[in-house]
Amino acid sequence: MLSLNFIRDHRQLVEKAIADKNVKLDLGDLLRLDGEVRAMKSEVDELRRQRNEISASFKDADPSERPALGARAKEIGARASQIEAALAEQSAALDSLMLRLPGIPWDGAPVGPDESYNVVVRQDGVLPVFDFEPRDHVALVEMNDWADLSRITQVSGSRMYALKGRLALLEQALMFYAQQKLAADGFTLMTVPALARPQAFVATGHFPGHEEEAYEIPKDELYLAGTGEIALTSLHSGEILEAAQLPILYAGYSPCFRREAGSAGRDVRGLLRVHQFYKLEQYVICQDDEAESARWHERLLGNAEALLRDLEIPYQVIETSTGDMGLGKYRMNDIESWVPSLGKYRETHSCSTLHDWQARRANLRWRDENRKVRFVHTLNNTALASPRILVPLLENHQQADGRVRLPKALHTLMGGEYL
Repeated sequence: MLSLNFIRDHRQLVEKAIADKNVKLDLGDLLRLDGEVRAMKSEVDELRRQRNEISASFKDADPSERPALGARAKEIGARASQIEAALAEQSAALDSLMLRLPGIPWDGAPVGPDESYNVVVRQDGVLPVFDFEPRDHVALVEMNDWADLSRITQVSGSRMYALKGRLALLEQALMFYAQQKLAADGFTLMTVPALARPQAFVATGHFPGHEEEAYEIPKDELYLAGTGEIALTSLHSGEILEAAQLPILYAGYSPCFRREAGSAGRDVRGLLRVHQFYKLEQYVICQDDEAESARWHERLLGNAEALLRDLEIPYQVIETSTGDMGLGKYRMNDIESWVPSLGKYRETHSCSTLHDWQARRANLRWRDENRKVRFVHTLNNTALASPRILVPLLENHQQADGRVRLPKALHTLMGGEYL
């Protein structure tokens, strides 16, 4: 969310962000509503002033004047009530438009309406060359009895899975390894719930606009979250943090749920696009300083890249375009891991800087050295998401006999060189 003062003072910049992020919003409508709301508030304030003035003069007024004064006060009160009712309606309409305003993207973001405008920043790792016909991850899983991808659909429906044996152990080992790495880097490990109230989704920017992707539990007025970022953003909502408390570094681990509405026919086979998964999310709350945010962005991105290098998975870093980065993002880098069976890189990580866009929605603030209260900056980045990470790991390290060689970093945790 942007402040109204910022919007009024930087109308052209905001209009450019709306266009660059391909958002359907008429800024003129929003500013007209803003003007109407301000005018109504001024009128209500003036009517209240007049009524207070009448009340103050009532006791000293001549008895013959009091009936007229009372009638005037009553008339003013009725008018104020009428305007306040209209003001509540217009304010709600303005708030609704404000929630649809995009954040201002950074100057280095490729400008374009969709992912086709994304730019590859760098690539790392050597693509595997097989002297045999490589299998996809589904074939590897089935031949080694590492998961149940078909029978489980009788229980939970499509796009669900049940890992078995060594692969189930590998998933836990991966998450534990990543948690150890982040803890050593100063992040506080957190296990966060998947259940959250609608306001928590609004605070992160997932609502309004992505309600169809979330599983709703109407009886309890809750939704199932698709990322630990939703709980972590609202964890300090309404608080004023002291400068000494910042930065706050969280590594949030949680079960995640995503309906994947509208994605029928895309990646529905296997473990790439499923309804339930587990994710370890890096999350930062820092001072509202652009340079500091930039440093944390690089650190979060570096942590994710380091994990992929430890897992010996080739990857590429993407600079995400304005139209693909999402409503509130200032900057976004995706990391795509190489998937041999597809012959291309696929997204496994996403690193985002949001400046104060989320903090304004979540009312998340800090007090600077001059005791001035300001909105913080927030950032997030996937450390690992499973089972998606299992796809490139299995396929890149597969052997001719169907075994999978484990990266050296996991040998001790897994008790051997092979899965």
